[in-house]
Amino acid sequence: MRSARMALGLCPQVLCSLGGWLSLYISFCRLNKHRSYEWNCRLVTFTHGVLSIGLSAYIGFVDGPWPFTHPGSPNTPLQVHVLCLTLGYFIFDLGWCVYFQSEGALMLAHHTLSILGIIMALVLGESGTEVNAVLFGSEITNPLLQMRWFLRETGHYHSFTGDVVDFLFVALFTGVRIGVGARLLFCEMVSPKPKGFVKVGGVAMYAVSWCFMFSIWRFAWRKSIKKYHAWRSRRREERQLKRNGHLKTR
Repeated sequence: MRSARMALGLCPQVLCSLGGWLSLYISFCRLNKHRSYEWNCRLVTFTHGVLSIGLSAYIGFVDGPWPFTHPGSPNTPLQVHVLCLTLGYFIFDLGWCVYFQSEGALMLAHHTLSILGIIMALVLGESGTEVNAVLFGSEITNPLLQMRWFLRETGHYHSFTGDVVDFLFVALFTGVRIGVGARLLFCEMVSPKPKGFVKVGGVAMYAVSWCFMFSIWRFAWRKSIKKYHAWRSRRREERQLKRNGHLKTR
């Protein structure tokens, strides 16, 4: 009961966060009237991604406690503030996605699980440590994902910059969300402190990450094959040029 009352006391903070993200979105829409609604929403998403990465990294690496050794620990004041800030964002973004019907079931499931996980940590007054770690792992690839979309919209995706962004996105997703995420989930499961339903939520979030991973690997494979064939084609043309002194005409 005490934890529930404390969670209810955080409602104004969450509402302020929701209002802040909504106000930022409206501001972007007014500043970028020539851009689409999705462009401005992705600017908000990019802003949240950068902010949440910095805050969650500070909590995990500096303020503590360390999520791999202290899962299920009582929430710290800073963790609560960051979770409230992020909860307001996810409510905003989920509402935007549902209203504009811009995302599929997997992304909606990810947002829903994120909202439920944050609410659960706030109501329980514990497990903010590992939820914050999941936030860091989930958001670390978000700015790259938004950069990829912006590059595509502005016609600069098929470039060296686009290739670098794609490589970093795939590498970080595989290494952090799948690799480090597996270690965090193991520590969560073997620890006696976290509640059983908290562990179930961790398994669900990790399963969603794997669903994303399969799609990302398919994309990476198709792009790699396309790049390879383009390289082979250029090599054939170069050999033809060296042999005949001019490019082969068709």
